[in-house]
Amino acid sequence: MKSILITFDQAHYEAIVTMLEKSNCRGFTAWKEVQGRGSSSGEPHFGSHAWPSLASAIITMVEDHRVETLLNSLKAMDEASPKLGLRAFVWHIEQAI
Repeated sequence: MKSILITFDQAHYEAIVTMLEKSNCRGFTAWKEVQGRGSSSGEPHFGSHAWPSLASAIITMVEDHRVETLLNSLKAMDEASPKLGLRAFVWHIEQAI
């Protein structure tokens, strides 16, 4: 089992939820308004006058065999709109209850 944390511009929210549903990844937790700035490129998401956009984040737990397909889809979404910003991080899950 793996955990995928996805951080992204709010504009991607519906597309990412739809992607998870189509990939049979039912469970997730979402934070609709988070702030942040990418480490190398993209616009800051601070929700301020100077930087008005905000980001969102979703964490989901998926079976190992689903990870590569999801990451490829997320990468394609990011490459289609690189200025918006989208990142995904994967962790191995030791235990869950």
